Amino acid sequence: MVSETNPSPPLSNILPPLIFGCATFNVQFVEDPYALDSAGLIHKALSLGVRAFDTSPYYGPSEELLGKALDSPFVRNNFSRKDYFVLTKVGRVAASEFDYSPSWVRQSVQRSLDRLKSEYLDVVYCHDVEFVSPEEVLGAVKELRRIRDETRTIKYVGISGYPVSTLCDLAERVKEETGEPLDVVMSYANFTVQNSTLLSKGVSRLQAAGVDVVPNASPLGMGLLRQCGPPIIGEDWHPSPQGLRAVVHRASNFVDCHDEKLEVVAIRYALETWLREGSVVGSRGDPASGVQGERESNEQNLGGKKLGVSVMGVSSSSELEKTMQVWRSILDGLENGQETAIRAGRWKRDHEWSLNRQKAVQILTEGIQEMLEGWLDYTWPSPPPGYVNTREQKSESEPAPWLTPAASPEADVPDDLLAEAKDRIQIPLR
Repeated sequence: MVSETNPSPPLSNILPPLIFGCATFNVQFVEDPYALDSAGLIHKALSLGVRAFDTSPYYGPSEELLGKALDSPFVRNNFSRKDYFVLTKVGRVAASEFDYSPSWVRQSVQRSLDRLKSEYLDVVYCHDVEFVSPEEVLGAVKELRRIRDETRTIKYVGISGYPVSTLCDLAERVKEETGEPLDVVMSYANFTVQNSTLLSKGVSRLQAAGVDVVPNASPLGMGLLRQCGPPIIGEDWHPSPQGLRAVVHRASNFVDCHDEKLEVVAIRYALETWLREGSVVGSRGDPASGVQGERESNEQNLGGKKLGVSVMGVSSSSELEKTMQVWRSILDGLENGQETAIRAGRWKRDHEWSLNRQKAVQILTEGIQEMLEGWLDYTWPSPPPGYVNTREQKSESEPAPWLTPAASPEADVPDDLLAEAKDRIQIPLR
């Protein structure tokens, strides 16, 4: 139902179930985000049917790069602003700096509007809410709603973070103290082959608190669940302990013995299982099923059922293509999947193939979970022990903590070598 304060339709009616995560446009994942073909990735994603993009001011130059890509002639000539969703965040300034004050929330929202070159933001989250007090979160939510109601530059308001219990506690408190539930609560690394806490302990509480949509982000546990382990650019920032990394490595070897890759199984399992299990807090938006020549609708192609929402980050064209192939194969396995596959020009037996692949992935997932022993559903502490919010006023002249365009090397590299470099961390397709 549309509320008096927020005239927009429920987010679950319109948000696409697959969201492009732009955290990869960040020095934590690539050495130089400005050398990444971010515009090419965004343009290709739109061409492949992706209609939602998640970013944050904390992700280095991510907002700036996304905004530049969306403001390009290609996008302006082929898509209207209402054709895609932009989701961003407020509150997290740096690794150990948070500012949830109303003045900073206002400043951050305006800066995001400027960087993203948009007149409005579809969703704004309070970023990593576990690092500040519940009172600060409540104050920031109220300020975001005030901006939504008075300026219409925000459409939906939510929170994001890691500890599922904290997200649930805050969602319940927001509803209790304001009388209005959160539109969206995003959790990351909490529904994977290693950790199902979001489903086992989160969904029922969040649904009871009136939360409309619960996206599952980081199905690889911020890169932990890969054959090569967590991405380490410079310092080792990943919070997983060595014991967990060791059993993940053993699980990867187990999968290798069955001619598979850990990340391939982990991605498909998380996307496919959350599509079903997360559907009670899912959405009916454009499913990106690949039907050409028309604006897709869930109602038309997938029977109108809600699908669990996932956020998936990629950093190369090949990763994007393979992610979309896996996603569409998953959709082919749904109840209306055979019809969808045929209408999209895929093989008439792709529905059958998808169901068989689902069984194989489930068997391998059970083997992976045997390898993980006592680390199943382990969650690392967030904030870490000894954390102190070091927020203080920053000088305008202080250099950005990431490379700027001027500091980035010129991409004077032959196309074939550039393509090879981009594919070095590709995700194999199965």
